[in-house]
Amino acid sequence: MKKIISLTFTFFLTLFIAGHSYGQLQKVFQGAQEQTRLLLKDIPAAQAQWGNKKGTPVSPRTLDPQGELVLVPSRDWTSGFFPGTLWFLYEYTGKNEWLMQAREFTTSIEPEKWNGGTHDMGFKIYCSFGSGYRLTGDPHYREVIIQSAQTLITRFKPETGCIRSWDHNRDKWGYPVIIDNMMNLELLFAATRLTGDSTFWKIAVSHANTTMKNHFRPDFSSYHVIDYDTLTGEVLKRNTHQGYSHESAWARGQAWALYGYTLCYRETRDPKYLRQAEQIAAFILNHPRLPADLIPYWDFDAPGIPDEPRDVSAAAVIASALFELAGYSDQGKDYRKKARKIVGALTQNYRAKPGEAHGFILLQSTGSKPANSEVNVPLSYADYYYLEALLRSRDAKVKK
Repeated sequence: MKKIISLTFTFFLTLFIAGHSYGQLQKVFQGAQEQTRLLLKDIPAAQAQWGNKKGTPVSPRTLDPQGELVLVPSRDWTSGFFPGTLWFLYEYTGKNEWLMQAREFTTSIEPEKWNGGTHDMGFKIYCSFGSGYRLTGDPHYREVIIQSAQTLITRFKPETGCIRSWDHNRDKWGYPVIIDNMMNLELLFAATRLTGDSTFWKIAVSHANTTMKNHFRPDFSSYHVIDYDTLTGEVLKRNTHQGYSHESAWARGQAWALYGYTLCYRETRDPKYLRQAEQIAAFILNHPRLPADLIPYWDFDAPGIPDEPRDVSAAAVIASALFELAGYSDQGKDYRKKARKIVGALTQNYRAKPGEAHGFILLQSTGSKPANSEVNVPLSYADYYYLEALLRSRDAKVKK
């Protein structure tokens, strides 16, 4: 029996790696639709349990330790991923069912366009309104994107050359900038395209350049948090807040870095960003503690490997980034092969069973292991980047 299962898995991976899914992509999206319908069905009951908590719950994020659905208000950094997932389902199927749901859940996040207290504007607005605008051309979505970008750049300080990330923990950091913030630059590049105003583009480039200078070690692994002096721009601290230690390589941080510099190359065609993305990819893909199925442990330096939790969300981000990077790099064929292997492993071994997990698609993600928060659970952003990777596997072209 074990031999049969092993052969089945090998065959499935071979199909993905070869680029000939023979209907597997259709089956995966069918399963994603069924799961998402279940999630939509369970949301009202979870909303009823919200009680007197601050804000209105608008999006599913994860499951709690009791397996109950956790919703978040629009201010939460993950609020845009579920609307984005709905847009991906609409993109793949063209069904009005998903268009209507995507519009509804996207609208609920619109107040965030004025929220200057967060750097996560790209995660929230571009994953939702950005996808919506790309697929529908709705002029109101364009307005929301532009206003959100205007709000985001208020967090830029020329003395540091980058956008401030967190406002909390002021006892630890004065001007913290996290590697995750690279993902929010896509919103700024979009704003320049939509308005012709280069201010957004220049801030995005400044942030990318400053991060490239200060966040990376000689092996091209990334720290999580860099703290800057607000008067001189000098680096005060280099920390890895959500990793095993300050000098360890937190897996999702490496994924954000890979994705971020790939999108920077897309938007600028500056070859230094392509080189940076390739070097980050080399660190990840050649790491001796990357498992054979390419689904990383939550931190590449976690001491209990191989008995440490995996981070499926990091794997999904890496796969999506590699599919795009494949279109730009001379190493494209290898990147695409690795991305397909990741997607095949996620599909075969890390998906929730039909009708389970309240409708989330993927299992075994890790939010913050040091805080013992969201360990070995479904996470909305894992599902989002998984579906994006699947769409890119269908559409991406490899550089010859």
